[in-house]
Amino acid sequence: MGDTSVMKVSSGNSPRGEEGQKYLATGVTLSMRMWEDQEPGGSKEPRARDYETVGYVIRGRAELHTEGQVVILEEGDSWTVPRGATHTYNILEPFTAVEATHPPFQVHARDE
Repeated sequence: MGDTSVMKVSSGNSPRGEEGQKYLATGVTLSMRMWEDQEPGGSKEPRARDYETVGYVIRGRAELHTEGQVVILEEGDSWTVPRGATHTYNILEPFTAVEATHPPFQVHARDE
């Protein structure tokens, strides 16, 4: 029999990270978070993370700046940021998106 553990996370009770992200379900090799109603503003400093990220835009618009490219993200779009790629986001209008990371972003303080 395989792993029978199941996790349900109600986003209304989810903890928040320092940058406003909601932490959602986390497994052994994958985790999810939601950026909800992020307001437009200046880009943050570009950084590289020790995990791969895939995301999906629920609403709003943003620019993803990564490795010399600018990708416009709009409602219904999905994206990938490879592990170790230098990147930043510029929110253009109130933005809500869900991201999944592998390995989980919070293990060994990867999200700091």
